[in-house]
Amino acid sequence: MEYPDPKRKSNFVGKILMAASLTALCIIMLKQSPNFNTRSRLVLIRGYISGASPAIIAGPFAIVRKIHPCMLSLPAAGLVSSNCSLDGGFVPCPSNVFSEHEEGVIHVLVTGGAGYIGSHAALRLLKESYRVTIVDNLSRGNMGAVKVLQKLFPEPGQLQFVYADLGDLKAVNKIFSENAFDAVMHFAAVAYVGESTLDPLKYYHNITSNTLVILESMAAHDVRTLIYSSTCATYGEPEKMPITEETPQASCKLGFMLNHFAIFFYITRQLTFVLEPTQVPINPYGKAKKMAEDIILDYSKNSDMAVMILRYFNVIGSDPEGRLGEAPRPELREHGRISGACFDAARGVIPGLKVKGTDYKTHDGTCIRDYIDVTDLVDAHVKALKKAKPGEVGIYNVGTGRGRSVKEFVEACKKATGVEIKVDYLARRPGDYAEVFSDPTKIRRELNWTAQFTDLQESLQIAWRWQKAHRDGYAAAS
Repeated sequence: MEYPDPKRKSNFVGKILMAASLTALCIIMLKQSPNFNTRSRLVLIRGYISGASPAIIAGPFAIVRKIHPCMLSLPAAGLVSSNCSLDGGFVPCPSNVFSEHEEGVIHVLVTGGAGYIGSHAALRLLKESYRVTIVDNLSRGNMGAVKVLQKLFPEPGQLQFVYADLGDLKAVNKIFSENAFDAVMHFAAVAYVGESTLDPLKYYHNITSNTLVILESMAAHDVRTLIYSSTCATYGEPEKMPITEETPQASCKLGFMLNHFAIFFYITRQLTFVLEPTQVPINPYGKAKKMAEDIILDYSKNSDMAVMILRYFNVIGSDPEGRLGEAPRPELREHGRISGACFDAARGVIPGLKVKGTDYKTHDGTCIRDYIDVTDLVDAHVKALKKAKPGEVGIYNVGTGRGRSVKEFVEACKKATGVEIKVDYLARRPGDYAEVFSDPTKIRRELNWTAQFTDLQESLQIAWRWQKAHRDGYAAAS
């Protein structure tokens, strides 16, 4: 026969008394709070309490540890939501509308949404009343950009931020299981050609492997629309300009060549030749993006997923209203975009601008690129989202259709900033190609998209205004 343990009973009673005391204390504190509202709805908040185990807390307010303004720490990711704000340790927060599909509301997961392009995309989506979840590990993104978006869109159910690494399959699956996504805009990626030649494994992990994780999670949770942020670097160095979506993406020197088609052969009873156009980018960044594209295309063949792949060219500019801009980490400036280097030189952050390569087969010896304003680029993504159809794949180049040389870009930057920037001309950088610009006919015809911000100097002037007002990036405005 078993007898009840009086110590266990005593412990149980003690726990009940402790819980009752804490509840009474919370009620007293809540009533004294100026933000207390007796009509506040019952909510559930998942989080840590003072570093304890994950817990579910019920009540109109929930006490959490103060780790960051409006940040709730999750087991696999930290959540920052514009729906929540810390006030003396109390977090008023509505019920989690992000976990349920809502008629008439499209919930978009924006990976890399704290980054330069991703934050501008999130801004546009929010302006058009999409529900947005940003996932970013902040290795290249800026929490300051997220804060700007939170201030602009503070209403419940509009925006949330999840701190997570897309390389963590468990974390990503948890995010998908706790949110009802209708579509994914996948921007998150390291994206510097020069850096990719120095650290190629980082690029294959971050771009190719992480895209596979996103696809697996989408498949597991029945999310059927993907807008993929790709690049013209997948084309390698085509022999003809401008680049169309049908341009053979470089020739492959495998075995031998025949009319610029790679020849793959195998021997059975007789020698059989299979001619197949192939795509060989010339740097790890382009190769990693091409591999990710191939994975997406292979998966789409046996699914009803709506896929849009946007291969865009060199991105410049910033939000015309001055709310967002580009703020790369100082240690990445060496690998960054030419616009960032121009602005750094104009502000005296660096002594001058380094132009790498003056012996290319172009009219002035410097590389020729198609510079696309970030506002136009984001517009293309939104139009692609609206046109995406189940079971169909769309691949589009996003550019202006006009190439500008690096020397022309530098002159435009000098005029935009009003600074006579010192320029040093150096040897070529590994992985660069001489000339790349797009033919935007297909995207104009099928998505009704045309670049609007095509004045190079004007785009640089808009970006320069943000740079002058944010000398330390999002850290402070001067």
